[in-house]
Amino acid sequence: MAASSTFSSLLRSPPALLSDHLSPPPCRCSFSSSPVLPRSSRLGLTLPERRNLSLKSTVGEVSYRDPTTSGSGADERIESLKLKLLSTVSGLNRGLVASLDDLQRVETVAKELETAAGPVDLTDDLDKLQGKWRLLYSSAFFSRSLGGSGPGLPTGRLIPVTLGQVFQRIDVFSKDFDNIAEVEIGAPWPLPPIEVTATLAHKFELLGTRKIKITLQKTTVKTSGNLSQIPPFDIPRLPDSFTPLSNSGTWGFEVTYVDENMRIGRGERGELRVFVRVVDM
Repeated sequence: MAASSTFSSLLRSPPALLSDHLSPPPCRCSFSSSPVLPRSSRLGLTLPERRNLSLKSTVGEVSYRDPTTSGSGADERIESLKLKLLSTVSGLNRGLVASLDDLQRVETVAKELETAAGPVDLTDDLDKLQGKWRLLYSSAFFSRSLGGSGPGLPTGRLIPVTLGQVFQRIDVFSKDFDNIAEVEIGAPWPLPPIEVTATLAHKFELLGTRKIKITLQKTTVKTSGNLSQIPPFDIPRLPDSFTPLSNSGTWGFEVTYVDENMRIGRGERGELRVFVRVVDM
């Protein structure tokens, strides 16, 4: 007997507004499952032995597919907590509209998942980081800055900046680690807004079993939309002697949970970030 259900609110991409002017279309998500097992009281969803979750958005498809498991209670609890975490961050616009209560709820569920899965050891499993990841949530955005707890444009109505999708692209062979952000900057009427994609190219190294150190190499900006004919250009980096130690281009974070479709990281300032793996179309 097969069961199929729709969970359209899961991993919804709400309007990513930092101003009151733009509203991108919501994400359409679907959830399909095989034979019915006990339900999660939190989400009202079945927990099949193998679950396929396909998340559609305007930028492609997010693949969320469980590894083959033996159906143990521990495995089922981890999968249930993953779905609970996705549900908890849904509607928070990656943390930009989160309240203090929202931050605490996400933190609680993330800790439950980290505890249930156990410590991460990437010394023999670094390839788990390989691929392109989409940011679903960052507690740093609660600071109302695009830079989180670091430097960045402030959010608010005086600066018509809209944050689009944010990705991390990791290549464990070349040790490349790119942070990619889509940004729309408002212009005076009647000029159209300026759409840009900023790529912060880093190199990374593994420190210990789960800490990742990244060092900025360059920042490349590519315009799109009406200005797509402009070639990409690099933003010059200030010499280290002119750069504050707190913004020297080197950062670190710990991977506290990772599997083939979800990753949780914690930054040096305590930021909690949740990513899902992206399948390029």
